[in-house]
Amino acid sequence: MNITFIGGGNMAQAIIGGLLAKKIAPATLRVVDVDAAARDRVGKKYPGVRGYGAARDALRDGDVIVLAVKPQQMRDAVSSLGIAPNSHLIISIAAGITLTFLSRRLGAYKRLIRAMPNTPALIGEGVTAYYAMPGHVGENDLQEAETILRAIGKAVVVRVRDEQEGNRLLDAVTAISGSGPAYVFMFMEALEQAAAELNLPQKVAHQLVLQTFIGAARLAEQSPDSLSLLRERVTSKGGTTEAALNSMAKDRVKDAIIRAVKAADERGRELGEELDKN
Repeated sequence: MNITFIGGGNMAQAIIGGLLAKKIAPATLRVVDVDAAARDRVGKKYPGVRGYGAARDALRDGDVIVLAVKPQQMRDAVSSLGIAPNSHLIISIAAGITLTFLSRRLGAYKRLIRAMPNTPALIGEGVTAYYAMPGHVGENDLQEAETILRAIGKAVVVRVRDEQEGNRLLDAVTAISGSGPAYVFMFMEALEQAAAELNLPQKVAHQLVLQTFIGAARLAEQSPDSLSLLRERVTSKGGTTEAALNSMAKDRVKDAIIRAVKAADERGRELGEELDKN
């Protein structure tokens, strides 16, 4: 399998690093980026992975194409591919970009997959949800996509009836796991700030916060119990945890988080609609 990445940013580099760690040959991987400095960074970080300034110079017959540019750059990136209809499997990892948009820009192209990874992919601990253009992507294409996406963590296929359902679900995925690390980091920041106000040394606070999140996540992963039950088991009647949770309930923290995720979901739809209109 040969793979060409359109865009050489952090997520493309994360996937490249993951593939190389799984013994994929560097010569099978190529990166297209209009920024020469970006190409140089990729080449230095991953010897043997070649960089190109234009897709027409990089693409080989049958390459899997990974669209790893920002949503605002997608129109130009797709227009520059110059490929025959359905000649390549194309995987898009850009937020808000619909397969309908890509299909239209590429002349009724159908071998398309939309995926949403997240930033823990940078250390091989990401999670990616993806779906294919219904009825137009074969099992071999799905297996290749799975191989690529599993290189950066877990991959979850979403079976959909049609493109409309796929867009709705992937926008939700973007709001939950795509943006999710930022929510976690903000909560961690708040805990560190609280620790500072309680006069804990910064280094100690940082270690406590990190291990608390790591340990809680691993416990949730390994336990058969629900998150609510795990929370209840930490909460003693009249204790410190109950005091904290009561304060959060009074401030409607849970409701605020749900509203925030819905705002991210709405923005994902807006990004796609803005590009479709233009």
